[in-house]
Amino acid sequence: MTVLGEGAPTLHDTGPVPGPGGWPVTYEQVTTGKLPVVEQAPLVPRLSAGLQLHGEYQGSGFTDPKYIARRGDGQVVQLSRLLYLVASSIDGVRDVETIAHRVSARFGREVSGENVRFLVEEKLEPLGVTVPDGQEGEEVDAPRSDLLLALKGHRVIFNERRTAKIARMFAWLHRPVVVAVVLAAAVVMDVWLFGFFGAIEPVLEVLDQPVLILIVFVLTVASLVFHEFGHASACRYGGARPGCIGCGLFLIWPSMYTDVTDVYRIGRAGRLRTDLGGVYFNVVFMLAMAGAYFATGAQFFLAAVYLGHFEILEQLMPAVRLDGYYILGDLAGVPDLYGKIKPILLSLVPGAKGRAARKEVAGLKKSARTIVATWVLTMVPLLLGELGYALWNLPRIIATMIRSLTEQLVGTGSAFADGQVVEGLVGVIGCVMLLCPMAGVVYLSVKLTGRLFRAAKRSTASRPVLRVTVCALTLAALTGLSYAWVSGMTPKPLPKRPPIAPILQPGVSTQEPQPREASTPDGPPSGNPSGGASAQPSGTAGAGSAGPDGSPPVDATGSAPASAGASATASGPAGASQQAVPTSGGSAAGPLPSASAGGGPAPEPSPTPSESLPASPPASPSPPPVSESPSPVSS
Repeated sequence: MTVLGEGAPTLHDTGPVPGPGGWPVTYEQVTTGKLPVVEQAPLVPRLSAGLQLHGEYQGSGFTDPKYIARRGDGQVVQLSRLLYLVASSIDGVRDVETIAHRVSARFGREVSGENVRFLVEEKLEPLGVTVPDGQEGEEVDAPRSDLLLALKGHRVIFNERRTAKIARMFAWLHRPVVVAVVLAAAVVMDVWLFGFFGAIEPVLEVLDQPVLILIVFVLTVASLVFHEFGHASACRYGGARPGCIGCGLFLIWPSMYTDVTDVYRIGRAGRLRTDLGGVYFNVVFMLAMAGAYFATGAQFFLAAVYLGHFEILEQLMPAVRLDGYYILGDLAGVPDLYGKIKPILLSLVPGAKGRAARKEVAGLKKSARTIVATWVLTMVPLLLGELGYALWNLPRIIATMIRSLTEQLVGTGSAFADGQVVEGLVGVIGCVMLLCPMAGVVYLSVKLTGRLFRAAKRSTASRPVLRVTVCALTLAALTGLSYAWVSGMTPKPLPKRPPIAPILQPGVSTQEPQPREASTPDGPPSGNPSGGASAQPSGTAGAGSAGPDGSPPVDATGSAPASAGASATASGPAGASQQAVPTSGGSAAGPLPSASAGGGPAPEPSPTPSESLPASPPASPSPPPVSESPSPVSS
């Protein structure tokens, strides 16, 4: 194709570049091979879908300032100041040269377009902050932190808009004057409940009435929801924007959460207020329950107050990712304490990995290093001990869970089969309550086993001697543990007990299992192998009292008036006979005389009012006491 330009005619070769005209190339450039350099089109970076930039992490425990960004999938990433400035300048329209001018002015140092391109492609894209060049959509498939002790299976209950309304409604409860009044009222409530009224009495009343257990369970769930309102309202009161409220599975129990990631851009005091907002609202809820008791007189409200104290203590423990964990993290200025376990432990190991880990740990301030190191050195032995204890008790855990679930499923199915729909539906709730911890145990076991296997595989790569040693030690440990399980060295499963809440376990027997009686080869199960008097059957009348059918009591000599039914006679070693006359219902009319603990004669029964004392001389003395040995009963 030739194009007639201005002046003398010139030959142009459009080449393989598409489009009208292409790039102009002269004949001399083609013959000499000196083609013009084609400049690369400027890069226009884009942020990933749903990315939120929360700003600088206030009150940080790091020597260098950290900045927080949250991806659309909920993953929070920490950025340096330069990376945060680059990310905050990206709008999907500016190219890298324009971004470089803006970043240079804000960073205080010259940053070129090539620098920005490198930071975008090598730093921000792997973190999922920006979209790879050439991708049409804005969704990214970036790595996530697979935390073992984190909430799984998130489900939103209150979206961000509804959470904001709830937070605005309860924000006034965080005013200092209101907080002081609430805490003072809580002290008065506890002094009255534990010091004067008695906190255990309402609990016993609830345990005696299965329906009340279900009511207290509903109140406990309500307190959990109100607990999350405390976090959201405290976040709003501190000037941050709360996110959604949802639920998930934490360890083995269903749990709730509140998205308060925006709280990281406010000060440490605001974060601590947000961390403590949940337990503070637990206190408010307990005061409301105490008020309901005074209004109605129903003691199950006080049982909810009593259980609320345990909920607060559980939340304040910093072992797992509950409120206490985040309180400790905000005090240290480190948002992810579990993320520092590995570098702190590696910093104790000599070598290249140890030097890199020591450099990472050195990025913390001295106060933060002290807090985090103390927490790590406390938590690691605790976690290892908990793991060993769980493995040692694994057979009894599995046996107890299978037995409980089998009884629950059979009883619930029988309730539906008999047309008891309400009982069956309540039984389904009990099945769910049993399945949740079982699913949690299975999940944790599989997840932990996979992590340990992958960690061992990585650490022993290209080191066959170490790999063989690790495999041998693992096999020896599993063999010893399996022998302990099979041989019965580990604790036995819990004995079967009647359900505390029968309403949740329809069809499950509420009777206490009776111990089996020992049997002898030549006699009945309750016989005495020594030939002494047999043990008194349960349900017999006490000494000196009439039987249930009005029969007279057994006299001091051991004889009784004749009555309907056969008499049972047992001869003691002294030849004295003891008779117990059964009633029409099959139970003895009176008890057998027994020897006293000191070996003396048994006390004589007092006459009943219907009996008159004899006018004749007193009767002959009673025969010598019979030595009785109790029948052996197996537990």
